[in-house]
Amino acid sequence: MIYLFDSHRKQKCPFKPLKAPDVLIYVCGPTVYDYSHLGHARSAITFDLLGRMLTLSGYRVHLVKNFTDIDDKIIAKALQKNTDINTLTEYFIKSYLQDMQALGVQRPKLEPRASVHLGGIVQMISGLVQKGFAYKTPNGDVYLDTSLDHAYGSLSGHSLELERVSRIEDNPEKRHPQDFALWKAYKREGDLGYPSALGKGRPGWHIECSAMVKESGAYTDTPFQIDIHGGGSDLFFPHHENEASQTRCAFGQELAQFWIHNGFVNISGEKMSKSLGNSFYIKDALKVYDGEILRNYLLGVHYSAILNFNEEDLASQKKRLDKLYRLKKRALELVLAPSVANAAFTHALLESMQDDLNISKALSVLEEHLHLSNEKLDNTTNKADKKHGAAEILADLLFVESLLGLGGKDPQVYFQLGVGSELKEYIKTQIALRQEAKKAKDFARADEIRQALSGRGIALMDTPSGTIWEKII
Repeated sequence: MIYLFDSHRKQKCPFKPLKAPDVLIYVCGPTVYDYSHLGHARSAITFDLLGRMLTLSGYRVHLVKNFTDIDDKIIAKALQKNTDINTLTEYFIKSYLQDMQALGVQRPKLEPRASVHLGGIVQMISGLVQKGFAYKTPNGDVYLDTSLDHAYGSLSGHSLELERVSRIEDNPEKRHPQDFALWKAYKREGDLGYPSALGKGRPGWHIECSAMVKESGAYTDTPFQIDIHGGGSDLFFPHHENEASQTRCAFGQELAQFWIHNGFVNISGEKMSKSLGNSFYIKDALKVYDGEILRNYLLGVHYSAILNFNEEDLASQKKRLDKLYRLKKRALELVLAPSVANAAFTHALLESMQDDLNISKALSVLEEHLHLSNEKLDNTTNKADKKHGAAEILADLLFVESLLGLGGKDPQVYFQLGVGSELKEYIKTQIALRQEAKKAKDFARADEIRQALSGRGIALMDTPSGTIWEKII
């Protein structure tokens, strides 16, 4: 049985897809006007883990993640950079996808963009106007009349009296302070506008996701109501509240049966935010740490909790990844191919993640299994049995990779991460000089070379097949 925490019901509930074996998940993706930060990374990894868990549980997962490529922030950035909207958004979409690939995040089935779905967006807004749930202001904007939605505020728990806060714009032409824009009319030169039945203009932020959820559902041949709608905790209100409201008004049903939200990433105790000036771009982090090391760290705290980012914790958690690769290296020295995974281990690991992605329990199961696997290899003297055990270990680690997205590299590559080509050539030269010194029985010189490399963060290991090296963290 799979259990997930539903933000709407505010409790962990049994999860059953609306149309098994298909599971439709829609995740709110980035607004592409800047580089992606660790908050984006955490959200992407959260729903990547969810998709992997559901897939290994026997479901056919349709993960949809949108790009918001029409937004006031995008317009402002394009004007600032003196470039056109399309060039700007294409650049940052490409950058985002590169970051996700480095983090081992699997590509969604669909990546819809607001600019491509204007027809569906306009159609949904027009339907809301015709049904009387939306109204057009004298200046051409279209707003949803939230007072006509009896359930408005039920998702996030916000009352109408509190709706004046949290990114709700003031406009004297609105009927109620909590009403939100569905369509923004073209008003001045340099503004972004598209011709439509609503007049020239552009969609508001909230409407695009409801419209694209509907169209994404049609693509995957599932009911309009989706299984899971996800995103960061900052989207819970007003974005997801408004999505739920406009969907109820337009179609008379709830948008999703589960709402899942990942927690913030804090730096120095503050929520990561560009307005606070403490944003930590993924691209900058990747200059220092390999994507898998970042992934290992970001998934180490339960997705719903706040993650307080600091490099000491990152280095500490990397030790777990080191143990995994050390075992993989040891197994590969005995056999080259996996056999069949240990059923008890894979069941325990998957079962942990089926409990609302209980990563703490899953990592505890993994840690214990790494220890027992090494112990088993230590205590096995028969060569055939040892090879059999090593082949099973490789199969176990393949399952870990498929579920957690960790352990897919060649161990030698992993232990040499972060070393540039120039230093690699220098190390190669020093190893050769050390070999010559050892042949000449100049062991003092050989030790001197080893110590010098150690001082530069490089450890040498003599093996039957030659000297290998690793980076010391």
